[in-house]
Amino acid sequence: MPSVSAVLILQLILFFLFLIFVRYDENFNMGEYPLFQDIHVMVFIGFGFLMACLRRYAFSAIGFNFLIGAVMLQWSIICRGIYKLDGSYKILINLQSLFNADITTCSVLISMGVVLGTTTHVQLLIMGMMEVIFFSLNNYISLNLLRACDTGGSVVLHAFGSFFGLAVSFVVGRGRVMDCHNKCSRYNSDIFAMIGTIFLWLYWPSFSGISLPSDLKHRAIINTYLALASCCVTTFAFSSWFNGNQKLEMVHIQNATLAGGVAIGSSASLLVQPYGAILIGILSAIISMVGFKKVTPWLETKWKINDTCGVNNLHGIPGILGGLIGTFFASLATEENYGLALYELYPARWADEIHNSTTRKNSDEAYRRDAYIQAGFQFLSILITIAISTVSGYITGLLINLERFQLSPCQFFMDYPFWQINYESPLLKSPSRIRVEPKAHSQLQQF
Repeated sequence: MPSVSAVLILQLILFFLFLIFVRYDENFNMGEYPLFQDIHVMVFIGFGFLMACLRRYAFSAIGFNFLIGAVMLQWSIICRGIYKLDGSYKILINLQSLFNADITTCSVLISMGVVLGTTTHVQLLIMGMMEVIFFSLNNYISLNLLRACDTGGSVVLHAFGSFFGLAVSFVVGRGRVMDCHNKCSRYNSDIFAMIGTIFLWLYWPSFSGISLPSDLKHRAIINTYLALASCCVTTFAFSSWFNGNQKLEMVHIQNATLAGGVAIGSSASLLVQPYGAILIGILSAIISMVGFKKVTPWLETKWKINDTCGVNNLHGIPGILGGLIGTFFASLATEENYGLALYELYPARWADEIHNSTTRKNSDEAYRRDAYIQAGFQFLSILITIAISTVSGYITGLLINLERFQLSPCQFFMDYPFWQINYESPLLKSPSRIRVEPKAHSQLQQF
């Protein structure tokens, strides 16, 4: 089936689903719209430009990010709305539906970063449709059944998207990517990627705070702000040391500087204290750098897994770190420290004295937990997320790895199979490198 037909049919299917199931929610609170806009910018500019790091794949990185994002926003509203159907079996759409759809889409774009350049946009659409289904399932299990606290999505968003993508990559393009000479960046593409990094870095506090009530929102924003700042500084400090020649590595700056936002996610609204947020940022930068230095080569050589954008080092490992930090602080959370806000963070810990209040009248005695039991459920959420993401990612990889969908290795990391290229640049049409004249080279050395 031609790709244009597949995209059109998919949009028509979404149209009929909205026609049948989706209606306006009359309680449409616009108070969070500025934060929602921040997340929208992260989805379409932050992620799009961050993935424009490959020298001959910028059209596809930014363009496919735009396409996949627009489709997944609609599909996410359907999949996540299923768990909130009202008595008339209608999905009520409001501002919360929109930013939840954006957050779900982020998980798909994280996975897209793993297989970037080795898949067609039709494969990415199929992958995204499958991932949103399993993401919604895992999100419901972790947050509604296990009642884990993961306000910034360290585990249910970042770790899920990373491991799902790695499982897909384990199947798609396996062993055919490692020697591809187009899997590299160039000066201009790295500048584009840095634009995406800075947009994500600037707007990440909105991402951590949007789903929280006002009395917790300020703490999440402050913690995320500090974790990102210390993570950025630590990345610059360690990049030259890890590189071995006392020079900064651009791929570290593009990715590891954001790891603090991932790692603080599960504990963003908790009492980690400002110095604790800074420490989390430092640890996340170091662990992300170790991932680039040790884990990525190990995945490539041992498991033949390609991770184009280093997603595991930015989202996967820091996401698990964030989940473990959230588990630790859950074991310390008491009403003495948090007041009644404790039960907003951990609804399953409702106490006797507020069981009969009007705000907690539907609480269930069976859900009452102490701090250590809550920490156990936090840890269980990590394990379940890893299991669901890897198994569903592997199944999705098998589905999109059918012969009719595959690219040949000579088409990996290239725009020309998908886009009309009207430029004469040898970087776009020829695999050979541009020859730098000796005179020009000597002039460049002066800088």
